Amino acid sequence: MEKHDHKHHQDEPTGLAGHKHSTDPVKRKAELLREGEFYRAGITYAKAQVKHGARPEVMLHSALDQATWALRARADALLKPTGTSIAVLMPYALTAFNFVRQRRLVKPALAGAALIGVASWYMKKRRAQRAL
Repeated sequence: MEKHDHKHHQDEPTGLAGHKHSTDPVKRKAELLREGEFYRAGITYAKAQVKHGARPEVMLHSALDQATWALRARADALLKPTGTSIAVLMPYALTAFNFVRQRRLVKPALAGAALIGVASWYMKKRRAQRAL
């Protein structure tokens, strides 16, 4: 039988990023100081990010972005069967919105949209009853 050398090899010291440290104490000290500077800079940056993110206007802006993204994703999911998307319809919607706003037809347009919504809900409900 062979005899295996069970001598434990001490792993070389590694830095935060997993790189090998020098065995020379002077170089190792310089490497550790440099790593400390990078670590402190990272902590300072993270603190600044948290402080910036905690400001009320930034939180409101983030919440609005999230809500807008969610609504757009939902609208795109609803429009997917038609082969279109919000990005395609947006120029037309803005043109129509500007036309309605300039002609002061906002209330009639809202009433029309509500009627269309009620009619589509009724048709969907009626289709669901027929399917049963």
